[in-house]
Amino acid sequence: MNLSANQLFRLAFLLTTLCLSGSAVFAQDNADKQARYNDFCQNNYSSGRNNAAFNEVRETTLRPADLLNVDGKRNGGIRVIGSDRADILVRACVQTRADSNQAARALAQNIRIETSPVVQAVNAGDESNWGVSYEILVPRQTNLNLTTLNGGIGITGINSTVQFTATNGGVHLSNVAGDIKGKTSNGGLHVELSGNNWQGAGLNVETTNGGVHLSLPKTYAAHIETGTVNGGYRSEINGLSVERKDWSHAVRLSTDFNGGGAPVRVITTNGGVHIEALETSR
Repeated sequence: MNLSANQLFRLAFLLTTLCLSGSAVFAQDNADKQARYNDFCQNNYSSGRNNAAFNEVRETTLRPADLLNVDGKRNGGIRVIGSDRADILVRACVQTRADSNQAARALAQNIRIETSPVVQAVNAGDESNWGVSYEILVPRQTNLNLTTLNGGIGITGINSTVQFTATNGGVHLSNVAGDIKGKTSNGGLHVELSGNNWQGAGLNVETTNGGVHLSLPKTYAAHIETGTVNGGYRSEINGLSVERKDWSHAVRLSTDFNGGGAPVRVITTNGGVHIEALETSR
């Protein structure tokens, strides 16, 4: 087939346009991906005159599993997000601190992320100079066993069996169901209940030193148990209010709310309790 010079020019222009368009889409995808990484992987190590900080995100895709074990080690938080997916995506935020940029980068290179039988970071160096936090996307029915020392735990969109333990870190639970149990020693509990009732065996979470923030619709049906030994108590829902006559005594609420249902227990020892009314069952 013979093409005129004009036709050849038009063909070349079309190919160039398609290549540039594809490059623009690829560049935008990379920019969006980097923005997500930057939002997730913020380096919490200060970088001053005598030290430098380094951080990077590493991704690993795993086969679905009945149980996912995650250990945040000494310096690492864990966030698990349930979604309609068939695999498990592990995003590990590696953060290091050293005397120079080169040393901080070298320290990060020596950190290995293991995924079986436990998702955890391994390094022979002093853990005070590095940490790894996780953002993990899983199928909603994935059972979880989560542990952190200095880091928070967040779980959303999960309907499964969950066990978690945090020593120094807050806990945030939203849009969850199943059989969920856990505790933190030093950190608050933020629990947001959605729908009309708890789906599954129940919720049993507690903190020793930290406040409780429980959000739920006014129409939510469950057996609600909450309270504190040392701290205030405030409820925006009349059915979950408690009259406290003596501040030297603990406050405890245990009631079948809207006819009762699965047990929902959110307890603190040293910290206030705030119950928030959600306008809609989101």
